[in-house]
Amino acid sequence: MNQPIAVVTGASRGAGRGIAAALLACGWRVYVTGRTVTEPGEGAIAVRLDHSDDAAVAALFERVAEQEGRLDLLVNNAAAVHDDLVNPKPFWEKPIELADVLDVGLRSAYVASWYAAPLLLAAQRGLIAFTSSPGSVCYMHGPAYGAQKAGVDKLAADMAVDFRDTGVSTVSIWMGILLTEKLRAAFTGHPEALAETAKHAETPEFTGHLINALYRDPELAQLSGHTVIGAELATRYGLTDEGGRVPPSHRDMLGAPRIPSSVVVR
Repeated sequence: MNQPIAVVTGASRGAGRGIAAALLACGWRVYVTGRTVTEPGEGAIAVRLDHSDDAAVAALFERVAEQEGRLDLLVNNAAAVHDDLVNPKPFWEKPIELADVLDVGLRSAYVASWYAAPLLLAAQRGLIAFTSSPGSVCYMHGPAYGAQKAGVDKLAADMAVDFRDTGVSTVSIWMGILLTEKLRAAFTGHPEALAETAKHAETPEFTGHLINALYRDPELAQLSGHTVIGAELATRYGLTDEGGRVPPSHRDMLGAPRIPSSVVVR
């Protein structure tokens, strides 16, 4: 089998960087994007671009087409995350720029998928994975964040209808609390508190290993269009996180993914 080709958006740090690193470790050839992106591991192809620039996104996929001739996986992770995201104030007392996540985060995922679709179809088997969270169904960080997460879950559901019987699948993955560089830094000098938090969290690489397992699942098409909880998906594939940890599902506390209606109106 040829080396599979992936594009991971928003891979400068955090979830995207960890996902790309995991895919590299699993043998993928990975293009990573971001405004300040650096290679997350040996073999990665770093592409600096702003996902609010449609022309730059088009150029990325033209490059993939020229160099690879196909694409096996697109991970839509890029999102404009404002510094005031976790501020508990109501949305009108926070900067209006928090709504930028509806551009780089929701619209950008649609645009990247639009340009990626012909390449995924050329591969005859492909996957678009969206990174999401329980903020899709519960109040989390305010309405802009929630709308973006609900939006990418819906993109996965509706794109699956259009991709039906093509060999291309779409899945949205709810990630848990992520042990990113930023979160770890917040616990500097408090290793015991970090260790306690880690019991309920996931490394960014964890989602990358889940996506790799998803792509290789012979029954992937049965999951197309669905939103899944990453920790529960790990049980399906028998995967554990760093140190053999089993991250918990927060379904009971934060809610469950919505099941799309089977109605199709064209």
